[in-house]
Amino acid sequence: MKLLLTSGGVTNDSIRRTLEEMLGKPIADSSALFVPTAQWGQPMCSPETVWRSTAGTWPDGIPSPVELGWRSVGVLELTALPTIAPERWMPWVRQADALLVDGGEAVYLAEWIRTSGLGDLLPELEDTVWVGISAGSMALTPRVGPEFVDRDPGGTDETLGLVDFSIFPHLDYPGWTGNTTAAAHRWAAALGARAYAIDDQTAIRVVDGAVEVISEGTWELLNA
Repeated sequence: MKLLLTSGGVTNDSIRRTLEEMLGKPIADSSALFVPTAQWGQPMCSPETVWRSTAGTWPDGIPSPVELGWRSVGVLELTALPTIAPERWMPWVRQADALLVDGGEAVYLAEWIRTSGLGDLLPELEDTVWVGISAGSMALTPRVGPEFVDRDPGGTDETLGLVDFSIFPHLDYPGWTGNTTAAAHRWAAALGARAYAIDDQTAIRVVDGAVEVISEGTWELLNA
């Protein structure tokens, strides 16, 4: 699987061009499945936020990955998959060019990637592009740090470990006092492992183990 791990989604031309390069064709010729599952585990999210993300109706120009001009977009809700026969939902995933995995609570999302059976399918999806947004990116890392465990404070911060680095998203986001550069340095020091702090104009591309940062904003590699 090809990974495009972002903080805020496809927010600028550089990230969009990278996505199309990874797809191997224009977005307009590609199909996607949108995964909102992480929001259900995030106490700050609600049915309204899930709707706004899925329908692309956020105010004030907040970007939604469903609005990029896909040939087709569907919804893949991981909490529903255990109730559906695998021979029904697995073809949906195999046929999609991209999985748009939204933000929310990363540990909760990682749990449902495992529980749903999607995690077992991922190794087969060699040409599929995983477009992670915030927690949708963090769920693939080894750990998120206790600062980002919102559903069960004091619980595990371990996630899937499909990449060998952690991600601190929304770096220096206006008004988010917990996401400052200083906070990112404290977070990384406690993790003691390689990590990237990225803002919403930055993405991390991972293909065949090669890691590349795509950015029109601000980012830092920590604990290199």
